[in-house]
Amino acid sequence: MEISTIEWAVTIGVTCAVLLFDVVVIARDPHEPSFRECIVALSVYIGAAVVFGAWIWISHGHDLGVQFYAGWLTEYSLSIDNLFVFIVLMAALRVPREYQQEALMVGIILALVFRGIFIALGYQLIENFAWVFYVFGAFLVYTAVTLVRSYRSHEDEHPENNRVVRFAQRHLNVGEEYRGLKLFYRVDGARFVSPMLIVIIALGTTDLLFALDSIPAIFGITQEPYLVFTANVFALMGLRQLYFLLGGLLKRLIYLSLGLAFVLAFIGVKLVLHALHTNELPFINGGEPLDVPEISALASLGVIVVTLAVTAIASLARSRNMSADEIAERTSSLRSPDEAGPE
Repeated sequence: MEISTIEWAVTIGVTCAVLLFDVVVIARDPHEPSFRECIVALSVYIGAAVVFGAWIWISHGHDLGVQFYAGWLTEYSLSIDNLFVFIVLMAALRVPREYQQEALMVGIILALVFRGIFIALGYQLIENFAWVFYVFGAFLVYTAVTLVRSYRSHEDEHPENNRVVRFAQRHLNVGEEYRGLKLFYRVDGARFVSPMLIVIIALGTTDLLFALDSIPAIFGITQEPYLVFTANVFALMGLRQLYFLLGGLLKRLIYLSLGLAFVLAFIGVKLVLHALHTNELPFINGGEPLDVPEISALASLGVIVVTLAVTAIASLARSRNMSADEIAERTSSLRSPDEAGPE
């Protein structure tokens, strides 16, 4: 896939401009967004992703267009899983509703930064060490198993118990008052750290560890750096509005972890098959490629769409007759920053 310098520059420039606009708007008027605000913003972001995928399809071929849509949907579903943890974190650290937009914006920016770094590292690994697909594939299968085990045991983990967060709370003079994104303030001559800094630390560690799942998953769908980057950008845009719009509904997606586990396991197997097809490891088939089937981008897109649809329908149908306590127990298996990756 040939992407010109101008295309890269425009893509990064537009991404930065959208983020800067959001930061300026939120900083000027911290508030809980209305239903209409959320609907309009989500419609714009999702519509932009669909249009962008169509442009990729028309200008670079249908196969790359399918890869973008499959990658975007996978990253979006993983980001929703991340959003679950944000909801728990905001409640646990008692962030006022009017300041949650600011905290979420910081979380999204950190996620973009961390994923950009991981994308660059992942691409270099793939370019220089073809066998890394074995590692990525095994990691995703292991993560899928971890998600299923966590769901079945209903482990009740809390983001505020993250080791990095606990260290910061013990060694910093943390105040009780939130003052937006002002991270330090004085009261009666004493200097305090705003609890918002603890929130940002928790968000950062969450984003960092979730990227460990996210980047191998997207590289299992496409190895084109431009598609990997843009799929992540479009998946993260609109999460802030989705948080406020669907906070209650998201808690009813009780089977999301199982659906994501299946998707990650499927992509992990696809990566291993690809690694076998291009095998260079001397202790496997004498260093020669194996004649194994490969899963096409269109088949991957179909599996991802069907899995997410079945997961959503089954979750909503099952949770309709469940009490709030039962739903809370089922969703307690959501990953905390300490267990976002492998144990």
